[in-house]
Order: sequence, then C-alpha cells, then structure tokens
Amino acid sequence: MAKVKTSFFCQNCGTQYPKWQGQCNSCREWNTIVEELIQKEEKPAWRTSSAEPKRASKPLRINEIDTAAEQRMDIGDAELNRVLGGGLVPGSLTLLGGEPGIGKSTLLLQISLKLPYRTLYVSGEESQKQIKMRAERITGAADNCFILTETKTQNIFKQIEATTPEVVIIDSIQTLHSDYIESSAGSISQIRETTAELIKFAKESNVPVILIGHITKDGSIAGPKILEHMVDTVLQFEGDRNHVYRILRSLKNRFGSTAELGIYEMLGSGLREVANPSEILISHKEEELSGTAIATTLEGMRPLMVEIQALVSSAVYGTPQRSTTGYNAKRLNMILAVLEKRAGFRLGAKDVFLNITGGINVDDPAIDLAVVAAILSSNEDIPVNKDFCFAGEIGLSGEIRPVNRVEQRILEAEKLGFSTIFVSKYNKISLKDTLIDIKLVAKIEDVAGHLFG
Repeated sequence: MAKVKTSFFCQNCGTQYPKWQGQCNSCREWNTIVEELIQKEEKPAWRTSSAEPKRASKPLRINEIDTAAEQRMDIGDAELNRVLGGGLVPGSLTLLGGEPGIGKSTLLLQISLKLPYRTLYVSGEESQKQIKMRAERITGAADNCFILTETKTQNIFKQIEATTPEVVIIDSIQTLHSDYIESSAGSISQIRETTAELIKFAKESNVPVILIGHITKDGSIAGPKILEHMVDTVLQFEGDRNHVYRILRSLKNRFGSTAELGIYEMLGSGLREVANPSEILISHKEEELSGTAIATTLEGMRPLMVEIQALVSSAVYGTPQRSTTGYNAKRLNMILAVLEKRAGFRLGAKDVFLNITGGINVDDPAIDLAVVAAILSSNEDIPVNKDFCFAGEIGLSGEIRPVNRVEQRILEAEKLGFSTIFVSKYNKISLKDTLIDIKLVAKIEDVAGHLFG
C-alpha cells in the first residue's frame, strides 16, 4: 500500500499548501486552510473489468477533425432543454446548484422519470423508499429509471457497468467519496477526485452525467472553485422558498448560451414548466395605480414582459433612501441623477424605492425607460396606462438610446395585447402592418409629455 501523506487545502478556493498558514494567498481568506489526508497511488480506470489497453491519442490536422454536430438528447423538459442549449450533450458533465429545499432533487427526479432513456439516479442523501414516495407524488413510477443509494464511487461504477445507463444523475457530489483519497466525504480533495472520476467515465463512455451541488451561505457552489472549471455546464436553481416560482439560470455552458432562463412553478405534484413567464411577472390589478410600468426585456432568445414598481416619497430622515430589489442600485442612482440634471425633476430630497415583480433580477439596460416611467408616475401620482410598455436605454445626457432586437420586443408586446410601446427614435424598425402603436421618443421630456401631458 502506498504511503499516506497529509496536505493542506483552502476550504474556500481549493488551493493546496505544503504547510498550514493563516491566510490563503489565492483568495485572501483567513482561517480557511485545513489539513487533509491524501494518498498517492496508481488509480485504475473507472472500469473495474480489465479491457484492452487504450491507445494514446494522436494529433490531427484541424481540417481532418470531424465537425459533424453531436446529436443532443431531448430530456422532455422544454425549460431545461432551452437553458442547456437544446438538450443534453452526450459525454457532458452538468452541475446543478441551489439553496437547500429549493427543489434540485425534485427537478432531476422528475426529469429522470420522464426521460425516454435508461437513467440511473444515484442518491447519497435519501433512501430508496424515500425517493419512491416522492416519485409517486410527482408522476408515478417509470420503467427506465433505476434508483441507487450509494456514496462510494467504485461501487457506483460497478452498478453502472451492470445496468448500462444512458444518463447518470448524482445527488449530490458532496456526499461521494473515493477509496483512493483518505479524507472525509465533502472535503476538497474528495470532491476533486470524485469529480475527476466522473469526468473520465463520461468522456470515455459518452454518457452524460448530471451532478447536484450544495452551495455555501454566500450562494457559491460548495467545494473548490476548480469544480466549476472541470464540469461542462453550471446551472443555478434559485428562488424564494416562500414563493412558488423557481428560476433556472446557466452560469457556464460550453455547448450553448449562458443568457437563457427557465421558469418553474412549485406545486404539490412537482415542478410545472411556465411557458409564458409574463403571466407571473405582471400583476393583475382591478384599478390603475401610480408607480407601475411594464418593460420588455430579453433573457437569451426569450422576450419577457416585466412589471417595474416604484415608490417616491418625501424623505423623513436627513438622507434620502435609495433601495432596489431585482435592479442595480448604482444604475438607479445614475437614472435619478439624469432626471435631476437633464430633465429638471427634483428628486434629490425624496426617498425612491424600486422593485421588479416576480422575484427575478434583470440587468438588461432596455428596462431603463420603464424605470423612468414608474418613478415619474409615482412622483406625479398619475398612473401609467396599463396598455403602455417601454423599451429603451437612458443615456447620461438624457437621450433615449436604441436597444438590440427591438422588433422581437415589439412583437411580444403586441402578442400580449399592449396597445402602445415607447422605443427610441434611433432604432431602425422595419415592421409593417402591426396593430400596436409604436411611439418614437428621443428624450425623457418626450416620454413625460406623452404620459402626463
């Protein structure tokens, strides 16, 4: 048996040190370096059976490499398919992170039950009976889904060879451990080793693997930062546990865009895909209220209509408050400065609170115009027509700048029944025979004139 050695790892970023020290030189955090047992020995391949030796790869000319598109695997979930870029890529490794209780295990179990492929669901946190009870509550049993409760990777690979699955789901990577590392499950070295073994398995067998990852209190994936570099795709499942809606984002994707967004509704029978997100992002009111405006935004290729709510009131204390939810606070300060300097609206001594409904964060500058409309509506206490929507970026000189893919935003607003959309006059629009009235505006004063007279 090889000699057992110890080394020191930073629990925050995974940097290795030969001896203990108080501060990590890489991430500059204090008291995060701990000692772990490591064991250096020759590790066999993920296959337990001895096969003929694998030949070393040879370099190829770039024009000799086969560029035929890899056939993606349709997983039967339109939202997750969109976020992944069209489906699972064979041989890929996907990491799904999120807060405890947000619905990560429910989402992947629901998908594994619907998949038309032979699926192995490996759980290190629940028993087989617990998973079966949840499966019956979600959608019932499926012939293609196999449940395994195991944490040792060597045993998992033996069962993989026996069942030959087409998709493998691991819940979760922090519970796995390998015999070749003598540290506890969830440690830096164990996470790195087990992930490396799963990557080798996925690439050699061309079977996609989906991992569930825990997150730390600051919202990042638990374990070494190298974990996110090793996998092909990193997904974030987020939302407030007190609300029923969940948002699936792509933080990293080697096979598609990272700007896509998937929305689910948490029900007693599982997660429901929300095909029309505008139904949850726009509140339904019986009477018109001041301080609300509808913005058209894009998440990836998907247009969304979101409601902006603003409250402007006289400052009770000496310093006016500026508070935002779902919107960049610094950008709000910039817009208020533009309104004060360029448009002549006196908001410097007033509290301004801004909220984007639905619990989502939007960083699209095209919602600036709706933010301005909501703030002015609250300040004047005059409601904005509920059939109006906005798409425009505010410049520092008070001009309304053009936004990208404006025609797609206009068509989405028309489809949802809006009568008028305000856009920059500098946008090039070639749409014809549209039912929606397109208002071309150049400055903030033009918008205020149309809205409030």
